[in-house]
Amino acid sequence: MNKIILIGNLTKDPEITTTNSGVSVCRFSLAVQRGFANNNDNGPSADFFNIVVWRGLAENCHKFLKKGSKCCVVGRIQNVSYEASDGSKRYTTEITANDVEFLSSRSGDPTGDGAVRPSDGNAELEPIDDDDSLPF
Repeated sequence: MNKIILIGNLTKDPEITTTNSGVSVCRFSLAVQRGFANNNDNGPSADFFNIVVWRGLAENCHKFLKKGSKCCVVGRIQNVSYEASDGSKRYTTEITANDVEFLSSRSGDPTGDGAVRPSDGNAELEPIDDDDSLPF
């Protein structure tokens, strides 16, 4: 089984490209705190992971994530090799994401909880008096 779950912050804005066949690909780097200090440091350290997202999820990541955004990535670890411009063979490890959940609050949300609210901000929910009208 090859499955990884990471929660961290983007180190830069996501970059999106399109393959020759028109498929969207979004790439970003995720900094994940280790939660413990190294012997050489005074504070917690982080690991940095290269994330690759495909298709519609790639477009959503490019649209809604930015540098500093917190997100949860679920995917698989993949080793990739390629030939560099000097002809040498290079290797890299990346995370191919199957699911990305945006954990940062929406910009401009005064409550900071990320909930979607009516545009006027003053609308209240109306109680339902007749339970028989509910569809469940």
